[in-house]
Amino acid sequence: MAYQHVLFAADFSDEALKVGERAKDIARRYGARLSMIHVVEDVNISLGGGYELLPVLPELPDETLLRESRAALGELASKLELQDAELWVVDAPSTKEGILGAAQDHGVDLIVVGSHGRHGLALLLGSTANAVLHGAPCDVLAVRI
Repeated sequence: MAYQHVLFAADFSDEALKVGERAKDIARRYGARLSMIHVVEDVNISLGGGYELLPVLPELPDETLLRESRAALGELASKLELQDAELWVVDAPSTKEGILGAAQDHGVDLIVVGSHGRHGLALLLGSTANAVLHGAPCDVLAVRI
C-alpha cells in the first residue's frame, strides 16, 4: 500500500522529534502529504464528574492556549524542516477524538503516534496510542519512545 496522507500526532514531549522524523521519512518515501496535529483537550470536559466541589476555575484562556499550541506546532515543524506540512491545532473533548476526527475529515491513511514502551502487555502502548489504534479508520504506526 502506498500512503497518500500521513498524519503526525504531536504532543510536544522531548521525544516528539523522533516521532516526527519517522512520520517525515514515511511521507517522503511514499511521496505522501504530511500533516501535523496537536490536540488541546477541553479542560472543562476532561475534569468530568466528581469535581463539582472544586472551586470554580477562572475562565480558561482557551484562545491563549490554542495560540501557544499553534506556535509550538510551528516550531516543531521548523525543527523537522517541514515547511510544507499542514498544521492543525484542534480543540476536542479528548486527544483520541481530535486525532480520529481529523483523520476521518481529511482522508488520512496513516497516523503516526508516539508510544511509551512500558512493561507488560497491558502497558505496551500509551493510553492515547492505544485509543487511536483501536478507533482509527486507517493504519496506525506507534513509534516506540
